[in-house]
Amino acid sequence: MKTITKIGLRGGAALQVLTLVSAGLTTFSAPAFAQASQASSDEPSSDTIVVTGSIIRRTDAETPSPVTRVTTEELDRRGINTVQDGIQKLASNNGPALTNGFTANGAFAGGASAVSLRGLSTNSTLVLFDGLRAAYYPLADDGSRNFVDLNTIQDDIVENVEVLKDGASSSYGADAIAGVVNIITKREFKGIAGRVEAGVAENGAGGSQRLSLMAGTGDLDDNGFNAYISGFYYHSEAVYNRQLDAPFNSSDQRGIGGHNGQAYGLDANGVLENNGTLTAQGDGNYNLGNLYVRPADALTNTAIAGSRYQLLAGRCLNGTPYAPTAADRAPSNNANIPNLVCNEDGVNKYGVVAPEIQRFGGSARITARVGDTSEAYLSVNFQQSTVSYTGGPPTIRGNAPTGIFYPQFSTSSNAAVRAPGSFVLSLPVYVCARSTVGPCTATNGTLNPNNPFATAGQNALIIGGLPTTITSNETRSRVYRAAAGIQGTIFDDVDYKVDFTAMHTDLRRKMDGYVYIQHLLDVIKDGSYNFVNPAANSQDVQDYLTPTNISNASSDLYQGQFTMSKAIADLPGGPLQVAIGGSIYHEAVDAPSANSDINGPTMRYFTLNAFGTKGSRTVSSAFGEIVAPVIDQVELEASGRYDHYSSGQSAFSPKFGIKLKPVRQLLLRGTYSKGFRIPSFGEANALPTTGYVSQVAANIPAAFRAQYGAACATTPASCPTYLTNYSIGQTTLASPNLNPEKSRSFTAGAVFEPIRNLSFTVDYYNIKKTGAITSPSTAPAIAAYYAGQPIPAGFNVIADAPDVNNPTATPRIAFVESTLINSDTIKSEGIDFGANFTHDFGGVKWSSNLEASMLINLSTTFPDGTTEKYVGTLGNFNLTAGSGTFKWHGYWSNTLDFGKLALTGTVNYTSGYDLSAMDQGNEYKDCGLSPGYGDCHVSKYITFDLNTNFKVTDKVNFYVNVINLFDNLPDIDPVTYGAFLYNSVQAGEGVYGRIFRAGARFKF
Repeated sequence: MKTITKIGLRGGAALQVLTLVSAGLTTFSAPAFAQASQASSDEPSSDTIVVTGSIIRRTDAETPSPVTRVTTEELDRRGINTVQDGIQKLASNNGPALTNGFTANGAFAGGASAVSLRGLSTNSTLVLFDGLRAAYYPLADDGSRNFVDLNTIQDDIVENVEVLKDGASSSYGADAIAGVVNIITKREFKGIAGRVEAGVAENGAGGSQRLSLMAGTGDLDDNGFNAYISGFYYHSEAVYNRQLDAPFNSSDQRGIGGHNGQAYGLDANGVLENNGTLTAQGDGNYNLGNLYVRPADALTNTAIAGSRYQLLAGRCLNGTPYAPTAADRAPSNNANIPNLVCNEDGVNKYGVVAPEIQRFGGSARITARVGDTSEAYLSVNFQQSTVSYTGGPPTIRGNAPTGIFYPQFSTSSNAAVRAPGSFVLSLPVYVCARSTVGPCTATNGTLNPNNPFATAGQNALIIGGLPTTITSNETRSRVYRAAAGIQGTIFDDVDYKVDFTAMHTDLRRKMDGYVYIQHLLDVIKDGSYNFVNPAANSQDVQDYLTPTNISNASSDLYQGQFTMSKAIADLPGGPLQVAIGGSIYHEAVDAPSANSDINGPTMRYFTLNAFGTKGSRTVSSAFGEIVAPVIDQVELEASGRYDHYSSGQSAFSPKFGIKLKPVRQLLLRGTYSKGFRIPSFGEANALPTTGYVSQVAANIPAAFRAQYGAACATTPASCPTYLTNYSIGQTTLASPNLNPEKSRSFTAGAVFEPIRNLSFTVDYYNIKKTGAITSPSTAPAIAAYYAGQPIPAGFNVIADAPDVNNPTATPRIAFVESTLINSDTIKSEGIDFGANFTHDFGGVKWSSNLEASMLINLSTTFPDGTTEKYVGTLGNFNLTAGSGTFKWHGYWSNTLDFGKLALTGTVNYTSGYDLSAMDQGNEYKDCGLSPGYGDCHVSKYITFDLNTNFKVTDKVNFYVNVINLFDNLPDIDPVTYGAFLYNSVQAGEGVYGRIFRAGARFKF
């Protein structure tokens, strides 16, 4: 594999300076980022501004709360080509963020992207558009957490993004526990501007194209109005594991000291891995691409003693044929494997790293002066985003997803807990018309052409997947948004602002290739599907077995808001200002289940989750703020907000702040606030939701493993695939009786400017969230099942189908069911650092910008007093999809501007972590999830990006970006399940290797 290279490069002097300066990041104890210092784009006056987190106009952008600004120009300099990606790269974004890459790895909210400030999850960060709320994405993260999709942002109309890294419920209400991301659009634009861009990784992966055009007319100062329109198109190609470098492109992990995860792959000694007869890929990621059958008694449907599975087609329809030898059969689980098997590499053939994304849309805005002191605006936006990806062969033998109205139907078990009619999948001796009541017999049917044992009067047990079919998923969202408002001054000294917004999202999910259970039973009964040669099936037959599933969901947001502020007295430090405001908004989500069992346990699909939710509420709010500059060196602030929900909840959220400036060069600041998060629609109203959490054999007690062989008991890595590669479905039941989560947070920081154009910031934060809404820990229920003890109250553990190689052993766990509760206390504590420097050397101007965040503590304390700590580990494993919690996250960007030529180098840094997670039963940083090979500590990940901008004229620029210039690949993580062998949150696009982008911008 590739390793992180020490930064150093021969070449021109400018490039050497950039490389060496940016590499110096590793010598700093903590890099940082600039404090907000300029006006928001929607302000009518250049001498006063409103900063995110406040409703009072001021001349000083420094507030008691830490607010930073990311401009689109800065993103361009760093080679970041979407605002969504720029927000994901915020140093304060940590833990359970939702990335586009994870969409292709089973995310509930497929097709969406969300930010998670402070590691407190996507539902504790409030995302605003121009200070107003936005509609939730119709699908919830993990089926329960509502959030705003960052992909709905039209990049070219964004002026900047302000990030308030402090509790802000006193200004904005619910969900602002960890902070606020306020996306601010352009107030005015004159002329014509556009962009053309294309990019691709050095290995040919991840091609992208971008087009935009904007035109505007009118000058607010000279003409009293401005109007502009904008349109864009963006496309990024899907990226597949087979396009990546080793080891990320193959199920075979022997090269890194692990097992060969291919179906019927050879181990390090050249014999078949000890996995026995497989029902899925050896690494558990995908179904087999071939069908195998075994003779069974026609009455009991049990396997004929002494028989073994064999390829139904007599040959490999996918993969490479392999005839096992005596040595291959020697391992404990392999004695009864088929005489001919197919070696398949599921990750290489089917693995998807990132989905295909296609976005286009348009915007229009008109802004006009109203009289001498006011300004009104109207803006409208439309955007369509389509995200698509493919999977592997669909399931035919397994358990249906957790049902709502009936027990699960199963084609792998006839256990009593399953729906009536469940059975171990087999092809019968006879076939007959599907309308025939009762079984097919010699009297009403004919011998089954798909069953090679029919002439012997035997059923054919069948395992594997459909060889010629793969699943595919497409999510298309259409977002419509309008906003209008007026702001200005009345009565000479009263500032006012009135805004209205409406936003609607239509979401269509299209899923192909998934088997409809009743139709599977139909084609087995009448023999209409050719299992022997699936390629011979007509399209009509294929469509009957795997009909297209289309479901529609929507979300809405309507809001009206006003604020008024006035200076009511003069204090020694300046005017005493008071502001009041009110807001009313209505929000709704309608996301019906895409796979309900309302019509019966077989009238649905395999695999597709049944989650869904519907709800609406109206929220009325009143809020106020006071700013008191007591003396020149001391400013006090206080704010509060009362929110009342039509669903019955209410909350008051206060906040207090102080700003001290003992000397000109130093500003000290601090805040204390309380906030809340309202239960999401998913938490209060959702249908049963099941998420799958990967398991590690080492966490299964030895006494339980002993049922699967003596070697399995002593050496977890020697266990069969049935135990080493599986996931437990954690089914969550919503509760309408949940209370809002409460939070307490405080910050303390300093801004130091020793000389002009050089500044440093440091801010400490401490957040405590109580009554956190959560599923109770499943660890006690899982432990009780493994130990053969009664399951604790409040849980239901459902066993999986038995292992075909160990049919008498206690089965592994299929599902654990529990109900959401207000229970835990979550703490997040850390320090943000920032630095900015600019100096003009005459022939060259050097600008330096650093941002970093150190997470000191992220932990959960349970009612019994026990605490789980997550920093520097893969915890919270369930919440983060095994991507963990990083202690350090940051970047350092340096620009050398020569006038016609500008070079920007950016070092990106994410710290490493231990392969353990306390929520998986490990001790803190004990390497408890390590599979037993490789290092149990995943290394830090550092990349270097280089952007070159050529100013052809004052109106035309060309630029070339090299992302991950030194082609560094992330360290291996064999545990995370958000991606294959690497951490998708830590690595991002870095796993593609070196990426090139080139484009042109013009403005006339």
